[in-house]
Amino acid sequence: MAQGSQKFKAQRPGASKKHQQNKQKGPKKGGRIIAPKKAQVVQQHKLKKGLEVAIRKRIEQEVTQRASSSLHKPLAVIKMPQTKDSKGSMQPGTSSK
Repeated sequence: MAQGSQKFKAQRPGASKKHQQNKQKGPKKGGRIIAPKKAQVVQQHKLKKGLEVAIRKRIEQEVTQRASSSLHKPLAVIKMPQTKDSKGSMQPGTSSK
């Protein structure tokens, strides 16, 4: 025989606790999808790229101007011809040799 009183009630099988069923404390688990500010990033990248191209062109112009003024004959800047690869896209500076 058991001595003393019971500390808890015995439960019937199949009974569920409804008060603890879907409650979670704290933040939910799992990753969160945060939409990027894509339009702003694209605009910033476009502006940065445009500035880089403008600066590069200006530097090339200054260098060619200084080089042509210091030489006794005019300086001719030759650009590499663009060739097509097997996919049909243009690639600068590739030779067929």
